[in-house]
Order: sequence, then C-alpha cells, then structure tokens
Amino acid sequence: MKSFYHILLSAAIATSLITGCSKSFLQRTPQSSLEEAALTNKKGVSTLLVGIYGALDGQDFKDGDMVNLSGGSGYVVSPDNWIYGSVCGGEAHKGSDPGDAAAVLQIGTFAGNATNSFFNDKWRVNYEGVRRCNFVLHILKNVTDMTEDEKKEVAAEARFLRGHFYTDLKKMFDHIPWVDENSESFVNLNVDDYKVPNDKDVWPLIEADFKYAADNLNEVQDVIGRANSWAAKAYLGKTYLYEKKYAEAMPVFEDVIANGKNAKGVPFHLMPKFHDNFDAFTENNSEAVFSIQYSANDGSGGTGNANQGEMLNYPYDGPFSCCGFYQPSQDLVNSYRTDANGLPYIDDFNTHPVKNDMNIASDDPFTPDAGNLDPRLDWTVGRRTVPFLDWGNHPGKNWIRNQQSAGPYSALKNIYMQATQDKYYDGNGWAPGNAINYVLIRFADVLLMAAECQAQAGDLNIAEQHVNAVRSRAADPAGWVKTYIDPANPLEGYTNTPAANYKVSAYPANVFVTNGKAWAMKAIQFERKLELALEGHRYFDLVRWGIAQTEMNRYFSYEKNITSDIANGNFAAKNVRYPIPQRQIDLSVKNGAPTLTQNAGY
Repeated sequence: MKSFYHILLSAAIATSLITGCSKSFLQRTPQSSLEEAALTNKKGVSTLLVGIYGALDGQDFKDGDMVNLSGGSGYVVSPDNWIYGSVCGGEAHKGSDPGDAAAVLQIGTFAGNATNSFFNDKWRVNYEGVRRCNFVLHILKNVTDMTEDEKKEVAAEARFLRGHFYTDLKKMFDHIPWVDENSESFVNLNVDDYKVPNDKDVWPLIEADFKYAADNLNEVQDVIGRANSWAAKAYLGKTYLYEKKYAEAMPVFEDVIANGKNAKGVPFHLMPKFHDNFDAFTENNSEAVFSIQYSANDGSGGTGNANQGEMLNYPYDGPFSCCGFYQPSQDLVNSYRTDANGLPYIDDFNTHPVKNDMNIASDDPFTPDAGNLDPRLDWTVGRRTVPFLDWGNHPGKNWIRNQQSAGPYSALKNIYMQATQDKYYDGNGWAPGNAINYVLIRFADVLLMAAECQAQAGDLNIAEQHVNAVRSRAADPAGWVKTYIDPANPLEGYTNTPAANYKVSAYPANVFVTNGKAWAMKAIQFERKLELALEGHRYFDLVRWGIAQTEMNRYFSYEKNITSDIANGNFAAKNVRYPIPQRQIDLSVKNGAPTLTQNAGY
C-alpha cells in the first residue's frame, strides 16, 4: 500500500492517459489544449492528484537520477526540515566536516543570505506543489464524469495539500505571494513566472483551505496515506495556533483528541512505545495524523521514494554508507537530564550536563553517564555505549566524522532497523534510503499544541493532563531502551535491564495551576523540545513563541565551547524569517520593478 501512488502513476503512464504524464509532468507547460482535455475526466484528475502527493517529498526523476523538484539534491528540500527546523533550532549540528555542504553551515549559523541556493530550492519545490494543486482545481471545474460529491472530495484533498505547501512557505519566508487556481498568474503554469506581490498575510487563505478540507474530506480513506477530515482539522488547529488564535484552535484540537481517527478509521491515541513512531514496521499507526509515505526497493529504479531528505544523516562509517551529517547538540542531550523526581531541569539543564566521549578514542575506556535521564534521549540520540537500535552499542568516535567540529552524537529517529533492513533499507543509490515515513503531524504533537492553547486561553489543569499523557508514555519501562543479551550479536535480542538510569515522571497534580501560566508555558515548550526533537519543529516553535533570538544566542554561547563549527553563530532580529530568494526577486520584475519585496534586514 505504501507504493500506491507510484503504482497508480505508473499505470496511468502505461495506459497512455497522456504522453509524458510522470511525476515531472507538471514542470512543463501543457503542449496544447488537447493535453488538458485528455486530463479533464475522473481518471485524469485522479492521476493529477497522485502527482500532488508525489510532490510532498520534493523529489523527481531527471535523466535517470533522483533530484529535488528544483534540480538539486533531496536533502536540500527535505520535508522534515532537518536543516531549517532542527539545525537552525539548536537541536543539531550540520555534522560531517565543516566544508562538506558548507551552505548548510551558513544557514545553521544564520550567515546565509538571499543568494544561498538552498532557499531558492525550498521556495521552488513548495510552489511546484502549489501549482499541482491549482492545476487539479482548475481541471476539476470542467470535469463531467464525476458527481458533485466526488468533485468536492477531490477539491478538498487538493486544498488540504495546497494548505500544507503554503504552511511550509509561510513558516519559512513569512511574506509570500498567494497564487491559486483563479489567479491571473496561474495561466503561466511556471513556478518562476509568478509576478504576484508578497505584501499580504496569507494565513487567512491557508485557514480557508483547511476549513474547506475539514468540511469535505472523508473521515476514512480507501488508501492509507491520503488525507482525511481529521488530518485537515489538525492542520486547521495548527494554523490558528501560528496565528495566536488560541481560543479558536483549542476546540479544534480537543475535537481531534476526543474523536479523531486516522485514514484507516482507527481512533487516535499514543502508541505504547515512543519508537513505534520511527520504525517502518509500525508506521501508519494510531499516532500518525498525516505522514509522507516512503517505500524501499519499490521498482522505481532508485531511492527516490526512500526518504532521500535524510540521505546524509547516518553515522559515518560503521554499517552505514553515508555520511555523518545531522549530529545532535550537547544542548539537546542535556535537556533530557531529570531530577530525583523524574522531572526536567527546565531553566538550568546545561548546569546538569550529560557526560560525553569527546576526544576519547573508541578503543579507549569510557564510563557513561550514571545520572537520571529521560528515556526518550536514547531513542532520539545515538551516544557511546548505548544500544543504537539493533546495530550494536554506539562505539563513539569511530562513527563520527569530525568530533571537534560537530560533537560526539548521531541522529537516531531516521535510522532503519537491522532486523528488517531487507525490507525497509534501500541501497540503490549513492546514499542510503529507507522506508520510514515522515510524520508531519503526530498525535503527541496535537496533545502538546492543545496543551499550549489551554494554557493560553483555557484551563491549566487540562493543559497539564495533555502534557502528562505524553510524559506517562515516556515513563512506561516497556518502551525504554534495554541492554543486549549479547552485545557482540545484537540481533539476539534484549534483556530487561534499562540501558541507562532512566527516570521520568508525570508532573504532580495541579502544579500548572500552582505555578501559574508563565511557568506552565515554559513546561509545555520544554516538553515539545523533548518529545519532538529532531523532527524539524524547533526553530519554528521558537520563532512563534517570540524567544528565538534569546534561545539561539544562549545556545551558541554554550555550544561553541564544545564544538568549533558554530563559533561564529549569531541570531539577529531579522533571522525570525528566512530571506526571500534573490533569484525569485529577480524573476518577479514587472514593468521594470520587482513585485516581490525582500524581508527586512536582508
């Protein structure tokens, strides 16, 4: 079922629905009205809808190779925003050597400017997704072999997906042009030819898309991975949250919590084990609100459908072929320290640092940290002597390309299991691929967003309940990392002995009310850091909370004493948004002047 969209698209090609109707079809202006006419039917609309889903990962085939929809490498436009959300949120270093993909280091230290091609790629890939949505909505008006209800369902799906692409653009660049199926610029069908000003707030238009989707999408879908009405409601709530419309967001989130179901009709709830959200064997589960579907070894001829946004983010050397990027920060690791009651050190976690193996060779003795830790740490970060899934104990420096530059840790949420690698690992490209879906919104995220809204505009006790639901899952020993029966043969399984001194607890009853709103908000913000680490949310959270400059400069001040890569990191006031790509400003010239305006400070 994971490859449904790719299979359907291939079937459309095989039946010659239209010459050249592939994932890249909509990058070309239709040759004639005959081509558009050939698509103006139920089958054509279905195939075009598949093409929108195909754009979610930003990937495409070109000359036999998989590239992003703007022509560059997949990691540049990864939909999990590991660069723009996590590295730029202080959760991780770029990794590898400083000169390897130096443009990422520029972005991560906020030295990137409007000519950095990564920004242009991100812009173009999202607007390509928007264009595909608009084309479906444009075609749909003239389709005669579908009922009105069928048309509404397709329109709702296209508008949901358009809302997703615009949400990513808005979070990234803030001031963006809005182009829809009714826009005059849409007739150009070229993402580099939109000459529309970026002088209006598009959040209300994104709202309208998600409202329409929530009202008209089916609750249960025929194929897992398709958006349903509850996914649309979760996105609508998130849109309100970004607009600081807490009172509007709160009932939407509470409805999703109480009544929501995934596309299979299974009620939303937290999975018993945290890691179930990051294992291809257990994905599309009750916690997955909406996910990008990935597949491995699916006959596509490459790794393009196999999570290529994460292609660089495996430990260097060892059992993995590439590439040592995306190394978690010490600041993030220290956040998982807990006190004698199993609660986090929200305000002073860096004064309780977790021991690391910096400058210690893998062959030299190392005694790991013995203090209290939140068990989510070792499902998020690979650290020395601790089981790295079922690949063996992390050996430390031997798996790190350059400790001095980026620290001693490895990212873990994107790693496939050794036991199931025959099915979920894809080695058909120069860098690894895997079938681990990226969950754009998971139920734990919904609970924490609802908690935030309750703290801002509702009931602090309900906010506490939502946070404690997330913490209680983490506190269940059944979901902790355990030591191996035989460390030399990790596939033999695990003991019942925790791999570290794990201690985590729910907050005491009424502590949110006792400590007040400001403290409760800090607890919720910190819980998002712990639960959603390395999932691409952190920078955007810091920005919307209005604390990005303070937090990121605190991070740089602390972390530069451990690694050398971010020595020049500095977050200025302008960095609450990324620059409008200079290439797009140059292309927007109309009547001798650009229609796009650069963000302040760039």
